[in-house]
Amino acid sequence: MTDTWQTIARLAGRLEDHSDIPREQRILLQLLKIQEEAGEVAEAVIGAMGQNPRKGHSHTWDDVEAEVCDVIVTGMVALARMNPDAEAVFARHMERIASRDLTTRTISCQRSETGSVTAPG
Repeated sequence: MTDTWQTIARLAGRLEDHSDIPREQRILLQLLKIQEEAGEVAEAVIGAMGQNPRKGHSHTWDDVEAEVCDVIVTGMVALARMNPDAEAVFARHMERIASRDLTTRTISCQRSETGSVTAPG
């Protein structure tokens, strides 16, 4: 387990130790926490751009980065609370994303009689 995932496991364990509600409810609340954190990203972006007339430039882009990190950590904690093998689940998912989005694909195109090019599909 990497240092990051060890920290995530400790955070998840701390939350589990301090809750007496049923497991399903704990997971649902953790999933809702992701949305709450995403809302804080939106608030920070609005503040960094000075688009809240009442608050002006209330945040910096460093604040936005910190809020994005909070979303990521909260998502990782949610995954750890859902599955004790969260690190492997995440690694497999990243492998699928990499093979889907980072592989070079050759698409053969055909030229029609009028000269337009079409790709299969």
